[in-house]
Amino acid sequence: MEKITLGRSGLVVPRNGFGALPIQRISDSDAVKLIRKALDAGMYYFDTARFYTDSEAKLGQALKGRRSEVIISTKTGAKDADGFWRDLETSLGLLQTDYVDLYQFHNPPFCPKPGDGTGLYEAMLEAVRQGKVRHIGITNHAIAIAREAVESGLYETLQFPFSYLASDEEVELVKFTREHNMGFIAMKGLAGGLINHAATAYAYLAQYDHVVPIWGIQRESELDEFISFNDNPPRLDDTMRARIEADRRQLSGDFCRGCGYCQPCPAGIEIESCNRMSLFLRRAPLSVYLTEEFNEKMKKIDGCLNCHTCTDRCPYHLDTPTLLRRNYEDFKQFWANRK
Repeated sequence: MEKITLGRSGLVVPRNGFGALPIQRISDSDAVKLIRKALDAGMYYFDTARFYTDSEAKLGQALKGRRSEVIISTKTGAKDADGFWRDLETSLGLLQTDYVDLYQFHNPPFCPKPGDGTGLYEAMLEAVRQGKVRHIGITNHAIAIAREAVESGLYETLQFPFSYLASDEEVELVKFTREHNMGFIAMKGLAGGLINHAATAYAYLAQYDHVVPIWGIQRESELDEFISFNDNPPRLDDTMRARIEADRRQLSGDFCRGCGYCQPCPAGIEIESCNRMSLFLRRAPLSVYLTEEFNEKMKKIDGCLNCHTCTDRCPYHLDTPTLLRRNYEDFKQFWANRK
């Protein structure tokens, strides 16, 4: 099994990380089974967040009695020191542990620093002093904030979206963290579901020796595929390179990563799904998306208020109302021609 050191944190993790956001969608028993199977197969790095509803609780249940075998990272979206301590104590209780290996500020709209008036970084340092946090990280979707975090020297890891659909600027960010001996945790290695060939995604990311992907897993079949990479890690070949180039031509540009930071929508539109519908219809079985349920979701686009709240929140600066309407027109053609 390939392992990676997360920069100057010294944390050694398997190249396959377990992203625990999707286990919110499955039952407790199924989640526990999945987590324990992953751990038994050597997938011992788990990433979650206070924001992920019951994800921490499911991890705590599954990993009870096996804390020494795992590395756990979680996140706080707190705005001040009081919120920080509430989140940390809640996370520790749910995870059934007295410390977190890596504690991360969760997509803050600025880079927390000592003396910035929020007390967040000071609280983080105190948590380290108390032994409740071992290492300090930050997650983000904005290049400018991410670069500031790297330059600050205050963080041991950066978690950021990264896949083979990344822009040149995002690739440079990855290299920038390497130069600063900072661990890079790649979220959305499958580009929010747009990439449908896991081996190619894995092989691309494996080119970067300090990058650890955390795969969002909720099905046993998904887990089995990533486990198979432990002993037989995919390597980039000509077929994979051709697939990457084809996907970049089709998917790069003004596409939604499905990060969800545009939500909630005042008009009730499920933006992260509706904004990628054209791509889903061409990259997944039509039976999954040409349903009455999705038809009703897409109809809500007619009620778009053009308030551009989604545009203001989007870390990728997408013109979301325009993209939604484009996706809806495409969906309507598929819907009209369904059998």
